[in-house]
Amino acid sequence: MDHFKVIIVEDVKLELKGTEEIFRNEIPEAEIIGTAMSEDEFWSIIKDNVPDLVLLDLGLGGSTTIGVEICRKLRKQYAQLHVLIFTGEILNEKLWVDALDAGADGVILKTGELLTKSDVNAVMDGKRMVFNQPILEKILQRFRQTVLNESRRSEAIVDYEIDEYDERFLRHLALGYTKDQIAQLRGMPFGVKSLEKRQNDLVNRLFRSNERTGVNATRLVTKALQLGIIDVNNLEADED
Repeated sequence: MDHFKVIIVEDVKLELKGTEEIFRNEIPEAEIIGTAMSEDEFWSIIKDNVPDLVLLDLGLGGSTTIGVEICRKLRKQYAQLHVLIFTGEILNEKLWVDALDAGADGVILKTGELLTKSDVNAVMDGKRMVFNQPILEKILQRFRQTVLNESRRSEAIVDYEIDEYDERFLRHLALGYTKDQIAQLRGMPFGVKSLEKRQNDLVNRLFRSNERTGVNATRLVTKALQLGIIDVNNLEADED
């Protein structure tokens, strides 16, 4: 790879030293033109010497949001600059998403394999969404669960003969809507009595014959969630 310039932003001296060693030993083509332990130090350095890559820690001075704001400003002011997040925020998944939304090229967690030459090279080659193994494992777990949930839902829709009105009815019951409110929704062409009949029909389809006594709307919704007919993570109301 061609020679390129790097600024490292890290507020823990020991970790900063370790990161510098990774570059010197593993990525000799990278020239470290500056290191910063605070936001002010960073802007002072980049004002006079713009790098090709900023290796950015998200947590600076006790704040977990400064790194995201730096990334957002960099993307606006230096559109061609590469930004790779190198963070110890190993549990704060929302922060990773915020950094990516702010324009980061990737996120490397300070765990597992840490920072590698291949990660840095991938970013410098223009690749987006560069992650190390710990994040990739999380992504795979979420992807697998999403696929399984979607498959389970599709099977339940077929097995219990759920149509779009059944799903809409159950979803709004789960959101706390009354039958009167559901009947007034745009796209729901049923009155309250028809919805009561639909609820009884759903009870007959979703519960065994010996389980149907005394099933109210709450138990019906709980059963629909258990079967995967509706998803607790995707409960949104239709437009009124």
